[in-house]
Amino acid sequence: MKMCGQIAKGSKTALVTGASTGIGRCYAERLAALGYNLIIVSRDEELLQQVGATIEEQFGVKVRVLAKNLATTTAAKELFEWTKSEGYVVDVLINNAGMFSFCDVLNTPDERFVEAITLHDITNTLLCKYFAADMASRGGGYILNMSSYSIWMPWPGLAVYSASKAYLKSFSEAFAKEVREKRVYVTAVCPAGIATDLYGLSKKWQKIGLKICALSTPKFCARRGLNSLWRKRRCVVPDWWMRILIPLLQFMPMFILKWLRSFTYKWQK
Repeated sequence: MKMCGQIAKGSKTALVTGASTGIGRCYAERLAALGYNLIIVSRDEELLQQVGATIEEQFGVKVRVLAKNLATTTAAKELFEWTKSEGYVVDVLINNAGMFSFCDVLNTPDERFVEAITLHDITNTLLCKYFAADMASRGGGYILNMSSYSIWMPWPGLAVYSASKAYLKSFSEAFAKEVREKRVYVTAVCPAGIATDLYGLSKKWQKIGLKICALSTPKFCARRGLNSLWRKRRCVVPDWWMRILIPLLQFMPMFILKWLRSFTYKWQK
C-alpha cells in the first residue's frame, strides 16, 4: 500500500535540520521510507554520520551529512549557498533544529536569549525565504517548521522558549498564504510534550509520560507532521486530545501557575 507522500526512490531530495536525534531523526527516517534522498544537518558530526549510515543501509537512499551550528545570523545563507554549490535541489525542507530553555528571564544568560531567538526565528525565517524562492522557481515544494504547543502556555520559565516558537507559528501561517499561489506549501507543527531527551527527562519519566498520554513518541509526531504537510495544512497540533485543551489554557488560575512555579523552579537551568 502506497504511503501518503511516497515518491519514486531517489527522485527528490529533502533537507532536515536537527536530524541527529529525536523528532528530527524520525523525520529523516520517514522521508527516507517515502523515497527521498536526504541532506541531514546537526551540530554533532559523529552522531550525524552514524544516523546517515544507518538510514542509507535501512532504506537504500542517498544521505549527505553536514555538521553545522545553525544558531548564527549567517547560518541560513551559508547552508542555502552550500546546497547550491553542491548541486542539490531541495524539494522538502524540514526546519526542526531547536533548543529548549526552561528558566526565568531574570536568571537566563544573555547568550541563551540570542541563541534561542536566532535558531528558532532568524535562521528558520531566512531558510524559508531562500528555499521557498528556489522552490517557486522550479514549480513548488514543501516546508515544515517545528513550532510548539507551549505557545498556548506562556508560563513561568517558558517565556523565551514559548515566545520564540509563537513567532515561528505566526510567521509560518502568514508565509504559507504568501507562497501558496507559487505552489510552495508551508506547515507549522505544534507538538506538546515529546518523549525525547530535549527536556532533560529521564527514561523513567518519559515512559510514565507516554503511559498517561502527557507525552507522545517522536515517530508519531513526525508521521502526523508530514501527513499534514502533504495535505497542505498551515498548522497542526499532532495530538487531538491536546487540541481540545487549548481553549482551557487561557483560563488557567494563577494559584495553579504559582504552584507549578514553586514545584518546577528547582528544575530550571
